[in-house]
Amino acid sequence: MGEFLSDEVIRHNLEEKLRLLPAKPGVYLMKNDAGEIIYVGKAVSLRNRVRSYFQAGRHSSPKVAALVGHIVDFEYIVTDSEVEALILECNLIKQHSPWYNIRLKDDKSYPYVKVTLHEPFPRVAIVRRMQKDGSRYFGPYTNVQAVRQTVDFLRRVFPLRTCKQEIGLEGTGKRPCLNYHIRRCHAPCAQLVSQEDYRKMIDEVVLILEGRHSRLLDGLEKRMQAAAQELRFEEAARLRDQIQSLAAVVEKQKMVSFDNVDQDILGYAQVKDLACVQVFFVRSGKIIGNEHFFLETPTEDSGAEIMSAFVEQYYATATFIPKELLLPVELLEPDTISRWLTDLRGSRVYLRVPQRGEKKRLVEMVEKNAELVLNERINRQARERARRQKGLEELQAYLGLDGPPQRIEAFDISNIQGSEAVGSMVVFREGEPVPGEYRRFRIRGKDTPDDYAMMQEVISRRFARGFEAQGEAIEGGFRERPQLVLIDGGKGQLGAVREVMKGLGVGDIVTLGLAERLEEVYIEGQTNPVALPKDSEALYMLQRLRDEAHRFALTYHRQLRAKRTTRSVLDEIPGIGPKRKKQLIQHFGSVQAVRAASLEELLQVPNLPEVVAQRVYQELRTE
Repeated sequence: MGEFLSDEVIRHNLEEKLRLLPAKPGVYLMKNDAGEIIYVGKAVSLRNRVRSYFQAGRHSSPKVAALVGHIVDFEYIVTDSEVEALILECNLIKQHSPWYNIRLKDDKSYPYVKVTLHEPFPRVAIVRRMQKDGSRYFGPYTNVQAVRQTVDFLRRVFPLRTCKQEIGLEGTGKRPCLNYHIRRCHAPCAQLVSQEDYRKMIDEVVLILEGRHSRLLDGLEKRMQAAAQELRFEEAARLRDQIQSLAAVVEKQKMVSFDNVDQDILGYAQVKDLACVQVFFVRSGKIIGNEHFFLETPTEDSGAEIMSAFVEQYYATATFIPKELLLPVELLEPDTISRWLTDLRGSRVYLRVPQRGEKKRLVEMVEKNAELVLNERINRQARERARRQKGLEELQAYLGLDGPPQRIEAFDISNIQGSEAVGSMVVFREGEPVPGEYRRFRIRGKDTPDDYAMMQEVISRRFARGFEAQGEAIEGGFRERPQLVLIDGGKGQLGAVREVMKGLGVGDIVTLGLAERLEEVYIEGQTNPVALPKDSEALYMLQRLRDEAHRFALTYHRQLRAKRTTRSVLDEIPGIGPKRKKQLIQHFGSVQAVRAASLEELLQVPNLPEVVAQRVYQELRTE
């Protein structure tokens, strides 16, 4: 909290704030002595709920007792209703990731399938976040590969456009691309399909993404029969192929209900601080798919707490709310959650905990799947930890180190003939990547392709910066010394780097060069490379480090190169920013066409001020 406060002062401040708490619904945020938010909760009555934490004998679980021991301050936000408090709580948990809250792991990276319904001729794409842009979203999904396969399947079955150009009802005036000629696109850009027909196809795509395959198959069968009777055999054959592709998907689906109901069936499993929730999606009585999600549970949370946290966080971003949720345990505050889901869906949502019969069996099946997935994850993590530890111990033995290298830094250079040259530093701690400590360098000293000098510059800047960090609040990634340094290169690169390191007083750090062609490992002072076995974990770890440094450097180099190549004469004109540049190019078709435009034509560009149009006209003619 900035300055040290005694326990007595903290207790007095808390008592004053507790006395002023309102008896209204809202959200409370608990803070520790560093001012960090460690827990976010909601309450029907803030006064009753928050006060209960500080009443002797009210700590019903080890989690609450541990939490209260770290609280030195709290804030609260009053809301108009319990449902509003629930929504705000979800948003704040996602924003702050408090330690004592159950949290969906990596929820920001879950992909969605997006159908751009706001466009005259919509596209289907994979995105990482939803926006309020008029598009229809499906997800979130956890298996990126499965999502890609779904989109690929849709593009094989339906000739959807994949280009990102803006296409209006009048098309673009361009000739159709290769996708049209191989029957992968209807070419709306060349006005070879009407908006009505294209929209009918998009409606069919949406039915598939909703899991309504059977309804779509019935319609396709009727259209195929009609086309055959009217001797439109090519269209009938295309419809037949679509039917066969969709039928293969439908065959994999399992009928679980004859009620034609939309349900989500949920189950969970928990081991220590990790839980897995499995969701089976039932649409029109058939299981159309399933997803699993991992949650961090910092303390021994109950099943009700885990499932309540999951339902709140998952359905806050879900693109479809079913009529019924089948649950293994009753949620905390089920009435509030049910009202919230009902608001999202627009009709009544039922939360059911089946006690017997077919629905009970289905929930048990989903819980069994959650247990299998969780055990597989735990076992895989254990194998990976053992593999990393073996690699570190092998490096210690091969290199004669005092212990396994806990921090390893790897460096690489990326450039094309010296242009846009960059360097990268990646960090592995205990054999695992630490992306937060990666660093990238824009080479300052060389415009010619001298990899030795570029690597020397990067190493010099890294360790010189490390000396600056001693005693200063500078980036921790530079302050900490590595036990091992790896560079991408052979004996020559290694010699150049060691010269710099000795000059900076860090020559005692063990440094290796890994030559890519034969995967040879070079150490200073040894004529021949170290012969690491090709199947050793030590060599595998060095390869991972080298490849990660290469990837990181190449990504930065490509960003700079793309930024340079997308610049044009328009970027040099005052008053022309990215939006106006894009508007001008879209209006005229190219930079060359903008250059050739008359002042009258420039004045016709929508929302372009006259003074800017005149400046563009003058600058392009004196350029």
